[in-house]
Amino acid sequence: MSTVDARGGNVIERLGERIANWVERWMPSPFLFAIILTYIVFVAAVLVEGTGPFEAVEFWYGGFWAFLTFAMQMVLILMTGFVIAYHPRVNDLLVRLAQIPSSSKQAVVLVAVFSMVLAWFHWGFSLIIGAIFAREMGKTMYQEGIDVHYPLLCVAGYMGLGLTWHWGLSASAPLLLTDAAQVGEGTAFDMVPEAVPATQTIFSGYALTLTVLSIVFAAIVLWIITPSPERSRDITAYVPEEDLFETAADGGDALGDADDLADESETDAEAGAPDDDDELVPAERLNNSRILGGLIALTGLVFVGYLFATQGLDAWELNVVNFGFLMAGLAIYTRPGAYREKFGDASRAAAGIILLFPFFAGIQGIMASSGLATTLAESLLAISSPATFPVIAWISAAVVNLFVPSGGGEWIVLGPSVLTAANELGVPVGQATMAYAVGDAHTNLLNPFWAIPLLAITQIKAREMFGYAIVMLIALIPFLTVVLYVLPYF
Repeated sequence: MSTVDARGGNVIERLGERIANWVERWMPSPFLFAIILTYIVFVAAVLVEGTGPFEAVEFWYGGFWAFLTFAMQMVLILMTGFVIAYHPRVNDLLVRLAQIPSSSKQAVVLVAVFSMVLAWFHWGFSLIIGAIFAREMGKTMYQEGIDVHYPLLCVAGYMGLGLTWHWGLSASAPLLLTDAAQVGEGTAFDMVPEAVPATQTIFSGYALTLTVLSIVFAAIVLWIITPSPERSRDITAYVPEEDLFETAADGGDALGDADDLADESETDAEAGAPDDDDELVPAERLNNSRILGGLIALTGLVFVGYLFATQGLDAWELNVVNFGFLMAGLAIYTRPGAYREKFGDASRAAAGIILLFPFFAGIQGIMASSGLATTLAESLLAISSPATFPVIAWISAAVVNLFVPSGGGEWIVLGPSVLTAANELGVPVGQATMAYAVGDAHTNLLNPFWAIPLLAITQIKAREMFGYAIVMLIALIPFLTVVLYVLPYF
């Protein structure tokens, strides 16, 4: 076990180290975490809602398959972000950025700000490239003789999923509200008369201000809690040197050796392409045709441009996000064969989500069908006023996210209660949604579900990094309480 000496340093730094050491000792794996939460929710449904044990099992089973469409949308967001993040030229950019910091504090803050800004644009892109950047930064700091605590670097790479993603362009709840089919009959959103455009949520001054203030605050906290060099454990304490500097030819893989991808090709579209086009059979020529790949990518991107030209920012919704990034990735790789191969690599990153999502959907099934989610939400929302409602909505989402760690899936369960209370109190739908959104993101710093791809890329265990993630979660509580209470909706 790799623990850190908690002696010396400032009070916050020592507290962070103590929590990190405790979590490293006790935190279960993400899969076991899901299983334990299943038992907790099952017992709560039986005791609190009076649900029969067999009935609760039926709710659990029914939840497994309730949101397969949405699960596929989430997998696509992750995988399209993965293939772009692992492009050799993107990796070259990360290598150059990793040369900038001259101290451990600068390294941690740069990785965190980079991750949080990227998450606003695309949470899947942020999750993957944040992990790659954390690993690359750890490697670069080691080579330059700068001691930086690697678990905190990994937390920095995860901060986009822990704070800013649900205010951004791939945010589940706001994008679900832009789809009239998701708002109306069958999803309990009857209290919303029509689709809510992204200009009232993602692109509102309220959401943009929350994003900027939160990035600044999180960067300050990370600067303060970064352990001093003499009490840091660098990347080699968690990743063996032979793995860290292993080349692709020696057996490096896509998840473990991000920097090796730059060596696969000297240009951005050659990865996976044959060396001699003259030796290709016609089928292989077609499979590696830049014309066929580039033309369909261009067509897709032009169509996305047309949607925005005719509908403005209101065109931004979940399917457009996936379609746009799918086409953008193909435009970067150009060759259909190379693009398909990179998706094969991305499937490894998505494997944990594919396994765990049905289990968390089952938890959601119990909570929704038994009435447990509604009881929990209404109990919290009943004590709110127009002024305190954003804070209560944030807390409600944060609590439920521990059991249903899917922004869109949780919104389908919790959203009706949030919007009903907002309407009764006269709180704008956009403000209610974005206040909810931060709660959903915030407790990702406690639940390791979405960190699975990051754990694979950085080669660190959840229990080794989530102590510092919990420190960030705690530090954000007073800040979010104040800003959500004070900031007006505009």
